[in-house]
Amino acid sequence: MFVVDTPLQGGNDMPQCFDFKADGTVHREHLTAEHQQTPINIIKNNDRGGYTVPTNRLYPYQWNWDSGFTALGIWHFSKWRAWLEITSLLGAQWEDGMVPHIIFRRNDPDYFPGPDVWKTNTQPPTSGHSQPPVLASIVLQMVRMGSNYDKKKAKQIFSRLMSYHRWFATNRDPLGTGIIGIIHPWESGRDNCPDWDIGLKSVDVPDDLMHYQRRDTSHVDVNQRPTQEQYDKFIAIVEFGQKAGWNHKLIHNDGPFLMADPGVQFIFLRANKDLFELAQLLDFTDELKEIQDWIELLTKGCEWLWNDSIGSYCARDIKSGTFSNATTNASMLSFFAGAGSKVQKESMAHHCNRILSACSYGMPSWDPQHEEFESKRYWRGPVWLVMNHMIAIGLQDSGESGLAERIRNDTYRLVENNGMAEYFDPLDGTGLGGMNFSWTAAIYLNQCNDEVANTLDTTQ
Repeated sequence: MFVVDTPLQGGNDMPQCFDFKADGTVHREHLTAEHQQTPINIIKNNDRGGYTVPTNRLYPYQWNWDSGFTALGIWHFSKWRAWLEITSLLGAQWEDGMVPHIIFRRNDPDYFPGPDVWKTNTQPPTSGHSQPPVLASIVLQMVRMGSNYDKKKAKQIFSRLMSYHRWFATNRDPLGTGIIGIIHPWESGRDNCPDWDIGLKSVDVPDDLMHYQRRDTSHVDVNQRPTQEQYDKFIAIVEFGQKAGWNHKLIHNDGPFLMADPGVQFIFLRANKDLFELAQLLDFTDELKEIQDWIELLTKGCEWLWNDSIGSYCARDIKSGTFSNATTNASMLSFFAGAGSKVQKESMAHHCNRILSACSYGMPSWDPQHEEFESKRYWRGPVWLVMNHMIAIGLQDSGESGLAERIRNDTYRLVENNGMAEYFDPLDGTGLGGMNFSWTAAIYLNQCNDEVANTLDTTQ
């Protein structure tokens, strides 16, 4: 069990690590290790002994994709602790392979909905569904940056990653269409994005819905959080899952909510490509055919998310076929997945340019030129640095280096001007939601180290 040596106080007052040129690019010569202490302190302060919480009070448990991204940041100052973050998360993996989105390692009445609401009867107690499967991509990045030690650690968990991907393939696409369906908006990680308003319309809130008291709005301004109407529907879906005994094929087939999310679709496609590379690096040759089959199927499934009417990848209701009509930061993950034809990639690059030109900081979670855009409300407009991280990688891989540089620079500017917030207003950069946030600190720390490495490479 990992315990922080001495509690270190991490705050929002960031040392100025970078100078910005007139064109918005970074003076990299100012990058030094001392500038990274603030994000390290924040992550250490959020350590709870073997796992991190996203931030104090607002999110007092271990979250799935939070831990993945946080491990990536931790890797830069403690390799063994980074791997412990991942293995502790996988320690809560269900027997069927699912890695749940929340692990309730201790009771905290300050958070709702807790384990008594989910009723999954697991040990440790967990929530009943998953989150975007980023783990394989994180593990590959750590292996690429690392040594034989990292390969050894990755080899120890490879079978668990395979099991997780196998669960996603069979339980979120039971008919083998190549289209991944999420059974709750929370499974997307983009909890209250306007995309989900389409599917939520058909979710009935029963008269006997459990009585509950939200805790999030006691920590964060109500105008930055999901509405009460949305929350009632979120809890109604959870109640359906309870009554179904968390039988995921039953929930997929008969549940009140089922939508295709470009975020999960593209993240899972990229994760399988990264898992394939891991299998090659770690000599798991017997698994290559199964992974390749997933990649081919998911690539075909991406076409169902292409909305010709706006020339973009969009969320889509699986039951009705209804499209969302907005380009989001999840749409931009098409670059991360390497999805689309030449024409489709050009159209997505056009949208990326257009959206970045309409805001001061990218990449907003909802198109700022769309009527439903809200710059400060959770996933209905604000910028999230974990999404920036994946989008920038994808843009760079696709040859869109100028757009990738813009997003990386915005990541620096947001943190240095507004602290390690959970998310940020794309118009004025205001830090929103929880503060001293683990994955924000981790992404900043990882990007700092990437820049240091690139500087060394170009000066040697």
